[in-house]
Amino acid sequence: MEMTKFKIRPRKMTTLVEGHQSHLEELIPFFEQLDNQQQTIETLPREVIDSFHVKAINLTLTHAWNKNDFYREKMQQAGMVTPHINDLSELANVPFLRKPEIAGDRTKLLCCPTSEIGQVHSTSGTTGKPMYLSYTLADQFKYDVIPKYPVLFPDSDEDVVAVALPYEVAQPGLGFQRVYQFVFGATVISIGKGGYMAPVEKSLELMKEYQTTILATTPSYAALLAEESEKLGYKLGQDIKLRRLILTGEGCSPQFRTRLEELYGCQATFFYGSTECGMIGVECSEQHGYHVVPGHVKVEIINPLTEDVLEYGEIGEIVVTTLMREGMPIIRYRTGDMGYLMKSSCGNEITSDILHLRGRKENQIRLYGEDYSPFLLENILLEIPEVGMWFKFIVSNEELTVEVEPFQSDLTDEQLIDKVTSHLYNTLEFNCKVIINHHIERTFEKAKRVFFE
Repeated sequence: MEMTKFKIRPRKMTTLVEGHQSHLEELIPFFEQLDNQQQTIETLPREVIDSFHVKAINLTLTHAWNKNDFYREKMQQAGMVTPHINDLSELANVPFLRKPEIAGDRTKLLCCPTSEIGQVHSTSGTTGKPMYLSYTLADQFKYDVIPKYPVLFPDSDEDVVAVALPYEVAQPGLGFQRVYQFVFGATVISIGKGGYMAPVEKSLELMKEYQTTILATTPSYAALLAEESEKLGYKLGQDIKLRRLILTGEGCSPQFRTRLEELYGCQATFFYGSTECGMIGVECSEQHGYHVVPGHVKVEIINPLTEDVLEYGEIGEIVVTTLMREGMPIIRYRTGDMGYLMKSSCGNEITSDILHLRGRKENQIRLYGEDYSPFLLENILLEIPEVGMWFKFIVSNEELTVEVEPFQSDLTDEQLIDKVTSHLYNTLEFNCKVIINHHIERTFEKAKRVFFE
């Protein structure tokens, strides 16, 4: 194996769980050997990653078979006699896990005694019953931080990381905090998203005082912080000088990302994960899509109708199997997200597959008989420099009204309406109604851009 040029640092902190035994202990020597050889799983040859996946999946299948009646019965009903695959092609024989099967049930997937649960996370449940996810202490502080990705995370104990993500019940805030503290030993400022103890002005003050170098947040909250910093007299790039912006929790278009990079004066990279599956993909500095994190998950793409596994380049539903979970492993979970996989062609030695997201099928906007991604519409809209980063797409009977807020514009409202209308028509080839709103309401929650009437 070729040695990577990136230095593999040991974890800054380790945790001992007294008397703890787990199926995942068998995977530790693999990662210890990589560390000793100054290698990382993100840069290993494809066949080595595949071999690791077969072993990790078999350990997970056996663990679930032995510890969970629901999983064992599902596998038996699918014709499995033993919880074992010989190669990755046989993963297709393992039954899928669907959200309706487990939503609202806090113990159905549990593979350990309830007394061993150290942390509970939950999805919002805004579209139905919430998902409850339980983690052992070893899940959180040992197994989850064993795989390292020094190319995807070129960070160190010299960094100061502001985590502006939800902490209440949700997984993202605490997940980022654990990684940066235990793996890198970085200083973490847990500012959340505008809560009682850290309203926006306090968050910006902390970022300034502690000279934050990395900000992990959602695209819309990054935009809100940038706006408020200007009002408070903080200069981004000077008073708050980031070297990296990590965007997660909600999608955004390339144009929205470019706007943020211009505001903060640093590169912004995307992070893809979920409360159910944890970390799934991370964008490298080349910004060509999400590299699947092969030490944590195995990702497949399936035809959502036939459920056949698709080849590279074919768009389908994203299916995720977690590899480093003890308390509540997730096996072949149909995420509902759409995307496709490609082999890595990055020039930074990363060999893990690249995942390209295409949103959720139910989130597509139907206009004049065609489906459009909200991010495509956003990207087209933000090509107009006089349009701000807060806007609304209002859909009624397959017709589109766009409500925009002017941004550093000398145009009259009528001139801006004409400019937006012409640009959308020239790009989309259909007419849209355009409304000017000089102050669109901000939100600390996930940005809502599409409204149906």
